[in-house]
Amino acid sequence: MVLTLAGTPLGNVNDASPRLKSAIENADVIAAEDSRKFHRLASDLEVRFSAKVISFFEGNEEERTREILEMLNAGSSVLVVSDAGMPTISDPGFRLMREAIAQGIPVAVVPGPSAVTTAIALAGLPTDRFVFEGFSPRAGGAREKFFENLRDEERTIVWFEAPHRLADSLADAVGIFGPTRRGAICREMTKRYEETVRAPLSELHQWSLENEVLGEITMVLEGAPHEAAERTSAQMVARVSEFEAAGMDRKGAIATVADEFSISKRVVFAAMVEAKAAQASTSKI
Repeated sequence: MVLTLAGTPLGNVNDASPRLKSAIENADVIAAEDSRKFHRLASDLEVRFSAKVISFFEGNEEERTREILEMLNAGSSVLVVSDAGMPTISDPGFRLMREAIAQGIPVAVVPGPSAVTTAIALAGLPTDRFVFEGFSPRAGGAREKFFENLRDEERTIVWFEAPHRLADSLADAVGIFGPTRRGAICREMTKRYEETVRAPLSELHQWSLENEVLGEITMVLEGAPHEAAERTSAQMVARVSEFEAAGMDRKGAIATVADEFSISKRVVFAAMVEAKAAQASTSKI
């Protein structure tokens, strides 16, 4: 009885490890994100197996987790695989692993390919510290807030993006992070049409508008300069005050500073609110 999570190739089957092949051959049950894709992978790897294959994806994860735990407690060895990369990384598996550990069920991980670490290596941006944010939100407003929360993040930022939303996502990113922040679009990694585009955000956005974007997309963005949050917020507040002193109203001053800093008006407004709150707090002391 053991629960095993195994990394599978992102696209190139030659990246499959001998341990993955052995795990497939020896499992009693294989929980696959897409059973058809798993059978294709096993065929490409020329691996024979006798395991029962069941589907295990976001839509049935809660129900399947209970079923798999029952199988494990009955003595079966279960292998969990995603369509590509490592289970639990924006794929099903976390809840199952957590519950198995809580129940004292032996667990193991077969290391394998990861879109996150592969993209970071390809991007040519700092790799000593990074943060992975999963998929960006579908809705524009939620996506802007998603990026605003990361505006002052000093670590390299990685997220997954849907190809049909790439242009809109990059437009929002330019508005929040500014046009000069460096980034990389990593597309179809390890596959036939693999492509990595490295450029400032404004150029990445223009590329997304001029090219047909297909396949799996992983975005990598350099972090903010050290102490950028404090410095930039202070500068924004100071510039708004300068424009107001010159006779401009608050709304116009905020819009002007947003254009000057190449950021969203919402970011400047938030800086003003924070400054006002800090000033009020200080006056009470």
